[in-house]
Amino acid sequence: MLDKAELKTWLQRDLSQLDKLLLILASFDTPCQIKELKERARESGFRMPKSWNPSAQLGRSKGLAIRTPDGWEISDAGRQCLHNLGINKLSPAAVNVATDLRAELANINNTDTCAFVEEAIKCHEAELYRSAIVMSWLAAMDVLHKYVHANHLAAFNTEAKRVDTRWKDAKTTDDLGKMKESDFLDRIGALSIIGKNVKKELINCLDRRNGCGHPNSFKIGANTSAHHLEILLLNVFKVFP
Repeated sequence: MLDKAELKTWLQRDLSQLDKLLLILASFDTPCQIKELKERARESGFRMPKSWNPSAQLGRSKGLAIRTPDGWEISDAGRQCLHNLGINKLSPAAVNVATDLRAELANINNTDTCAFVEEAIKCHEAELYRSAIVMSWLAAMDVLHKYVHANHLAAFNTEAKRVDTRWKDAKTTDDLGKMKESDFLDRIGALSIIGKNVKKELINCLDRRNGCGHPNSFKIGANTSAHHLEILLLNVFKVFP
């Protein structure tokens, strides 16, 4: 869960004895002995005080650490405890994207859209990357639908009818949502509401969202999720009020 570089940083913080012991445990892939725990701490620039009794402290952790025949290991509850401290697998760049997106919440007036974005951020920070991609896409489409409805509805309907004579004039944002998302991006691209390169990137985001929105073997990591969020942040949330 933690690499050695991260462990060095976290052990210098003002944390409880138990938190620091859990941090050290989290840097092991396999159960470890107390002597190995102390050695890992020393290697990370932290010398345990002589007054500490790691075995007793871990034994009183109420299941955050487990003693097995092979040694001590951190439990799922212990990992959740560290996650609550802010320790996760997100890179600094991925954390920055979430921070920037959260800062943008103040500029989103619609409460429903804001809720979508906030949930996407929480999913990203909780390492639920597929959910983050789906929720952020829903928020971005909501922003675009509302922008078109408020500023370009007549032109949109004209363009939509030019391409498909069966299109019935949209009157509400819900009406806009009846159009396939890829077709919607084509229409607003034709009206120069979004540029060619932006449209290309949004299509990629849509494809990624479709891959994440259904049960399948598609794998997503922190960097892909951060990239997806950053594209939507820079090209939708910061552009369309």
